[in-house]
Amino acid sequence: MKKQVKTTKSTEIKLPDDLPPSDYDFSEWLLHQLEIAYLDARKGKRRSRDEYRFEAYLLENLVTLRDDILHKRYTPSRGIAFVTTKPVLREIFAAPFRDRVVHHFLYNMVAEWWDRKFIYDSYSCRKGKGTLLGIKRLQHHIASVSRNYTRRAYVIKLDIQGYFMSLPRKALYDLVREGAKEQFKDRPDLGGLITYIWEKIIFDDPVKGVKRRPPLSRWDRLPKNKSLFCQPPGKGIVIGNLSSQLLSNIYLNQLDKFVQYGLGYKHYGRYVDDFYIVVTEEEFPQAKKDITKIREFLYGIDLTLHPKKYYIQEVQKGVEFLGVVIYPYHVVMGKRFKRNFYQAAAEVGMGQREIDSVVSYLGHSTHFSSKALAKRVFDRMGWDY
Repeated sequence: MKKQVKTTKSTEIKLPDDLPPSDYDFSEWLLHQLEIAYLDARKGKRRSRDEYRFEAYLLENLVTLRDDILHKRYTPSRGIAFVTTKPVLREIFAAPFRDRVVHHFLYNMVAEWWDRKFIYDSYSCRKGKGTLLGIKRLQHHIASVSRNYTRRAYVIKLDIQGYFMSLPRKALYDLVREGAKEQFKDRPDLGGLITYIWEKIIFDDPVKGVKRRPPLSRWDRLPKNKSLFCQPPGKGIVIGNLSSQLLSNIYLNQLDKFVQYGLGYKHYGRYVDDFYIVVTEEEFPQAKKDITKIREFLYGIDLTLHPKKYYIQEVQKGVEFLGVVIYPYHVVMGKRFKRNFYQAAAEVGMGQREIDSVVSYLGHSTHFSSKALAKRVFDRMGWDY
């Protein structure tokens, strides 16, 4: 009698040593993992027509997707592109639901393995982390270096120009291919399958046949280095996919290791392509020189340090990061957050938004010294605070 295949819903893949080698058993395991990925993908998407269509023939769609992957017929479908204005002008490609299931399957298979290779102070798109931890960690680094603001310290904050649009696909693929070989060295069949999916996703041309959602005039306002429609072949990945978020961390893990271990700056952190170094007054002159080394390192991996987003500040004067300003012993919301908070409240008042958006801003503001801001927003709208 054949042994049962055990699976898990955690992101860590636990394949038993006695997993039957037959195609039938592996295909059953893959179908179950795609079902888990489907459940993950539909969270927050239950109202989309795309999701309803997939769910209407769920088993048939999952089996077809499973067979396409097993027989290497899978090809990403065409999605929808649009330009969002909040928090800034940004081009987004929304993948069809079927492809989002594949993204979640891939994420479930490899994310935890890669996460163990990342430094602690990489905050974007990682479980248990995010903007709030990023802000608190910068507070921690500032307090540590400045000895609770008793000595002078500086923050050097840098940014990568057109990061997602500049990512070299071949170099990305080489990294994840080697990662799959290492992670699945005892299961080369699964490693080969993961590598195949990565290849299809990374080298897919998302602009070919995509539908652009109006208003199309927004693309006229978008800088060329922020649009995939303007990139040379082999450059750029979409913003908005779960797989892209993981790929962005995988690629910049090289930068994190270089700054922390190559240059020796332990008070370092990064959120997507926005990163900082906190240094003492004595370290400051060398740190400014090392910006050239960081620029050269990025150039070596086909990325460019942004020439204008170059921010150096003495910590006692307040440091902007992730929508807040960190001052000695307190944190306040930044200008963009305040503006968006006011706008959300106004749109709720006009019936253009649900109240949940204001509740979200209010909840975020409670982590910082923003009671006065919340009261001003409520007073302007004539609400009781």
